[in-house]
Amino acid sequence: MIKNPIQLRLEKLSNWQHHTFMACLCERMYPNYAFFCQQTQFGDAAKYKQLLDLVWETLSVKSAKINFESQLDKLESIIPEIEQYDCYSVYPAVDACRALGELLHAQLTTDTAEHAVKVSNISLTTIATLEMSQAQQPMSEETLKSLPMIIDELDLHWQIYRLLKSVPEPDIGLIKGLRQEIRDAKTSNIGVFLDY
Repeated sequence: MIKNPIQLRLEKLSNWQHHTFMACLCERMYPNYAFFCQQTQFGDAAKYKQLLDLVWETLSVKSAKINFESQLDKLESIIPEIEQYDCYSVYPAVDACRALGELLHAQLTTDTAEHAVKVSNISLTTIATLEMSQAQQPMSEETLKSLPMIIDELDLHWQIYRLLKSVPEPDIGLIKGLRQEIRDAKTSNIGVFLDY
């Protein structure tokens, strides 16, 4: 849908940088899932948050040992079935779960770049799909890339990338700072505000 200009750069980062990049984007998509849960009484926003927090813990606590295979099973149980809902919010909620799934899978492999690129693309696709849904028509890549929400999202991806690239070794202060900044914004990639 959108050729993501950051993909080739992401591939040059190390594993901890990929994990942090993905965790940031999942944190930003979390309000989409939480809003869907509030709207439908389905799912468990707290469970999503717990799974994401376990990843943040592994990034900031060196001794953290977590079984991510069992965490993937927990994620499966909170993913909504799209065809069972007639509200639009199910689509961004599923995207948020898909992104978290990529992040959890990345904990089980050494080839993390592929997962980081997928999470980046999922986040952009969530926005593009909403924009086309609201416009009730497909849009060219050129048109999509000119939209404010897409521009903002790409800017955020670059900003996180540049910060991570500037620090070759894991920096707990930077990792915690990125998490806090995204949480403090309380706003998702599609503008869902969540006061949590």
